[in-house]
Amino acid sequence: MSPAESFPLYHPADARRAFSSDDATRRFAKVAQLEPGSRVLVLGCGGDASAALVLAREMGCTVIAADTDEAQVATLRDKVRHQGLSDRIEARRVTWDALGFSDGWLDAILIQGRVLYSLRATLANLRPLLARRGRLGMTFPVRVGRVLPKAAGELWERRLGAPLLLPREMLQSLELGGFEPESAETLHDSELDDYYREVEASLRPTSGAQASALREELALHRESNGKASVSYSFLVGRRKEPGEKPPASRDRG
Repeated sequence: MSPAESFPLYHPADARRAFSSDDATRRFAKVAQLEPGSRVLVLGCGGDASAALVLAREMGCTVIAADTDEAQVATLRDKVRHQGLSDRIEARRVTWDALGFSDGWLDAILIQGRVLYSLRATLANLRPLLARRGRLGMTFPVRVGRVLPKAAGELWERRLGAPLLLPREMLQSLELGGFEPESAETLHDSELDDYYREVEASLRPTSGAQASALREELALHRESNGKASVSYSFLVGRRKEPGEKPPASRDRG
């Protein structure tokens, strides 16, 4: 198997992200059982502070909004200051290889509309940072059609370094990675169309290898004639401990 392209997968900075609406953030907060004082890392947020603002203002969370681009982080700081939430939100520049958080310190990690690491690396790298029962909300591409066209399968395997998984297989991967799967949602065809339309508009002036891979992704989507075989999912898992029994509801037969 050929190695994956470099992570994070390319996404235009000014394009809308999947699962980034305020309602999506609220759904995550509900599943994650966030409450005043919960420490939340919004990872790979770019210059958009909307999730951090919702979590801090409506749930009373202490939020670290983090990205690697200093210009984006500076934009975040300005937005936070303008909203008068500097006491609850910290805009922080990080590197993907060394986020700089102590193990067990975070109550939740939220990744909206970005694929920052491979699936295995996402689970392995982020789980130790979560407190016991801490939640991870992550975005990742999934296979949704009955038949996966060969070109789409080859593209995504090249991008991810592994075959695409079905949503139920993603949930199984969460469990194998040390999480109790709690929720999963996938962009429907119309939502995916809207998402790609905005991405394409932001991509037009961009060139380079990463932009080329995204253009290939867009072209394959257009060829699906409104019935996608690949979409994006948002999954939430709770950190579980070795030997922990599954919830009672899963024991009922």
